[in-house]
Amino acid sequence: MPSFEPCRTKMEAEGIAQSAISAFESTFNSLVSGNTGLIPEDTISPSPDLVKAETFAGDEVDTSLLATTVVLKLNGGLGTGMGLDKAKSLLKVKGNDTFLDLTAKQVVAMREEYKSKVKFMLMNSFSTSADTLEFFQQNYPALAGEEGLEMLQNKVPKIDAETLEPATSKTDASNEWCPPGHGDLYAALVGSGRLDELLAAGFKYMFVSNSDNLGASLDLHILTYFAKSDAPFCMECCERTENDKKGGHLAVRKSDNQLILRESAMCADEDEAAFQDITKHRFFNTNNLWIRLDKLKEIIDKNGGFIPLPMIKNKKTVDPKDDTSQKVIQLETAMGAAIECFPGSTAIVVPRTRFAPVKKCNDLLLLRSDAYIMENNKPVLNPACGGKAPIISLDSKKYKLVDALEEATAGGIPSLVGCKKLTVKGLIRMTRQTKFVGEVSIVNTSDETKLIPSGEVTGDLDLTTATGLGELKATVVATAPIAGQKPGTSGLRKKTKEFMGENYLENFVQSAFDAIKAGGTNLSEGSLVIGGDGRYFNDKAIQIIIQMGVANGVKRFWIGENGLLSTPAVSAIIRERGPVWQKAFGAFILTASHNPGGPEEDFGIKYNCENGGPATDATTELIYANTTTIKKYKICKDFPQVDITKQGFTTVKAADGSDEINVEVISSTDAHINLLKTAFDFPAIKALLDREDFSMVYDCMHGVNGPYAKACLVDELGQPESVCMNAVPKDDFNGGHADPNLTYAKELVAMMGLDRKGMTIDTGDKKIPSFGAAADGDGDRNMILGSKFFVSPSDSLAVIAAYANVIPFFRNQGGLKGVARSMPTSGAVDLVAKDMNFALFETPTGWKYFGNLMDSKALYGGTDYTPFICGEESFGTGSDHVREKDGIWAVLAWLSILASVNTDASAPLVTVEDVVVKHWKKYGRNYYCRWDFEGAPKDAATKMMEKMRSESAANCGKTVGKYTIKTADDFTYVDPVDGSVAKNKGIRFLMEDGSRIIFRLSGTAGSGATVRMYIEQYEVEKIDSVASDALSELCRVALDLSAIKEYIGTEEPTVIT
Repeated sequence: MPSFEPCRTKMEAEGIAQSAISAFESTFNSLVSGNTGLIPEDTISPSPDLVKAETFAGDEVDTSLLATTVVLKLNGGLGTGMGLDKAKSLLKVKGNDTFLDLTAKQVVAMREEYKSKVKFMLMNSFSTSADTLEFFQQNYPALAGEEGLEMLQNKVPKIDAETLEPATSKTDASNEWCPPGHGDLYAALVGSGRLDELLAAGFKYMFVSNSDNLGASLDLHILTYFAKSDAPFCMECCERTENDKKGGHLAVRKSDNQLILRESAMCADEDEAAFQDITKHRFFNTNNLWIRLDKLKEIIDKNGGFIPLPMIKNKKTVDPKDDTSQKVIQLETAMGAAIECFPGSTAIVVPRTRFAPVKKCNDLLLLRSDAYIMENNKPVLNPACGGKAPIISLDSKKYKLVDALEEATAGGIPSLVGCKKLTVKGLIRMTRQTKFVGEVSIVNTSDETKLIPSGEVTGDLDLTTATGLGELKATVVATAPIAGQKPGTSGLRKKTKEFMGENYLENFVQSAFDAIKAGGTNLSEGSLVIGGDGRYFNDKAIQIIIQMGVANGVKRFWIGENGLLSTPAVSAIIRERGPVWQKAFGAFILTASHNPGGPEEDFGIKYNCENGGPATDATTELIYANTTTIKKYKICKDFPQVDITKQGFTTVKAADGSDEINVEVISSTDAHINLLKTAFDFPAIKALLDREDFSMVYDCMHGVNGPYAKACLVDELGQPESVCMNAVPKDDFNGGHADPNLTYAKELVAMMGLDRKGMTIDTGDKKIPSFGAAADGDGDRNMILGSKFFVSPSDSLAVIAAYANVIPFFRNQGGLKGVARSMPTSGAVDLVAKDMNFALFETPTGWKYFGNLMDSKALYGGTDYTPFICGEESFGTGSDHVREKDGIWAVLAWLSILASVNTDASAPLVTVEDVVVKHWKKYGRNYYCRWDFEGAPKDAATKMMEKMRSESAANCGKTVGKYTIKTADDFTYVDPVDGSVAKNKGIRFLMEDGSRIIFRLSGTAGSGATVRMYIEQYEVEKIDSVASDALSELCRVALDLSAIKEYIGTEEPTVIT
């Protein structure tokens, strides 16, 4: 006989409680002993008549019982049968309220009504815990903060159908586990210690129900009846109808005259007719249970720590989304089956109002309709229905999944209050203007979704030949996952030809739309922004995304003129552009940032959320997860191509007149420039620019920032067009590398009198501009230069923070409050923060981490850190005016600083170098450099990082050269706003003297890997050394610690910053 030991070993290794292991062992042994789990019809008798709750509904209630009663909702289900991949209880069921909303409101109302803090608990599963707790924290923080809110359901191994050993999954280890059914309630109560805690606290009664049954609230009449009966266990039942004949029923076991529960999976085929005979087996279990906790404890102790529940055997596949994967058995138990374990257990008949679960889309449509109204946060049948709910029968093949129902009702929920029965076969769309009356049967045998007419609909209706959507008709295209679509810190970047390959872009975009919808965003409300940095394939990708957006429900698009939108401009548009009812819910930005462009180079795509910032880690992870399982995408192939070369509107209407799509090509620059004009003192900057002894040049590197530079510097500040270098965007950046650093902005660097290492060069009699700046491909990065002087990004951040009050955006809001830097960025800004009492944060690389800090109060109700400045050593600087780094903002910030120190036009010009040197004299200098090793073999680079990670403990305390390693680790960040944890964000060597060595693999490379090595050394007095000389010894130490030549074959970087 197969042994349970492999299961025990697997469960113990996972840290699962002994009570759960014992319970599963009992179920497993039942399986391998040959027990089928079936209950033959000839072994049972029908249940006798039961007491009806209505007979004691008028009795006096005992409110004192509330103090010893706990309400527990079972919340472990994902609703996978309805196509959901998060807690089913987070599904909206009435208006904007989810199951959990209404449950929470019921609890709060009950406490207020009875002036008693009735204890409330949830039994979540490992799949629903995070989503549920986040929901309560955001929406019902008082409940979220209560001790003992959550109890976790256990998990058990799926069993290989052939070997009866624990199943394995090569693609996803989480698929090896499954919930053990709600019968795990009892093992979870024991294993978590909650049962003992509740008893010790004086609790005696527990009311348990499913989270998707909104009718199951704590009823004081039933509680009083249960307490008076002195029964150990009471099951709420309803009388079976034709709609319930396939569900489990109550019966009496002949051998001991004990009440038992027989589920459908426990019925043999030959007994099916008797099982479904509702005149014989009259009562079904609502899963609303009342339990005496002290009696539960006695039974559990008697059985050695668990309750031996009957086995339920389910045949599945190890990957629920792949029918061809390994065949497995999932063993479950039902909590209602415990009725046979309690001597003296009983059952009562309750009205249907206490049983309103949502198991299928039929139920969901009915509950959302006017056939149900809300009373005391509970759905009750509308009196106008005459006491009988409409029967809903949607096409089970077309409307098995919630997403399909959402699409069918995107125009609103139809009226069902006058309907007796609604039958739908085929693809249809409904609207709130439709009113079903009497018995209605709708058929559509075509492959196109058809609209049900507005007004009263009754009888039979065949829509097969009705006019369809025309150019708005969506096509479903079969596809398959494409490996490697995992976004990095700034989206997905690959070679352009890879993006142009079959279904590559489409797979990612569909995965993104699915993730956005799963996050609760209604794509039919608001606008979708699309634009990019103008690189090759930008124009074609925009048209594809529009067509896919229409197919996925987007009604309004804002497209940048010529397809151009800088990354900070996108953020500004999302945050600032109106009217409110058209406000953008998000954006696709087509960019690979500073990576080269062209047909042989890189392309990229990223999604930004409704706050204007990059997608959260959770959204990004879900997008990636979707790319690994995608089977189809939706696209409107006949939607006309939009002319994006000029501003204007394109409206496309459905052939049946039911819908219209609006595409507006908008100014690429207006929203961003108008926002910047409110943040800075443009007249003061213009006064500086107009000085005869001041000149500047802004190298746009043929990226997207050319139009923004012209709009700002030429149109607004009145400067000649010559201040804008390389300002015409080109799809290959004119063959250059649009990365604003000393290596790639070589034309500007030479013009400013420097070489690629930041050393001065002989420029003869040639006049050097006073100020120079450069932008990258998508306009979010910046490099700042003075005449023969390079400002490192870390120093730039520190100087801007120190001078923040010269900028109206900060000064007029009471001054700068908080600053943040990415972990690899030097600690120069830390010194300013300490001196000026700013809140300071060190985050992983990635602007989304700054966004959380900026939105701490607005989105999370936390501390307000704004106004706020943040920056990264990779030439990214910005503030909370948008939720992205902003290259032109940094330029204007520096011009504002220079304007503030040059108010006297007759005095000699105070230069960029003067400002920085003065800063060093006050705060000391953080010598800093970054070496980039681009195009490194990814496997070798990964092994190098793993080698340093594994040696962390051994390196602590080690002396290398003149340095002693104080700490060696891999940076972990705990977000102070939402508590999320980001791990493996960079190998750090922190020296006793404060020097630092850091290694990271960049997530922004289109191919291969980029190894980044960061070196920092702080000096208080020696501020005039050449950085490369000051850091030479520490660089040597870093190369040795990493053994980089051994792994990637070189110690020579491609770029030094």
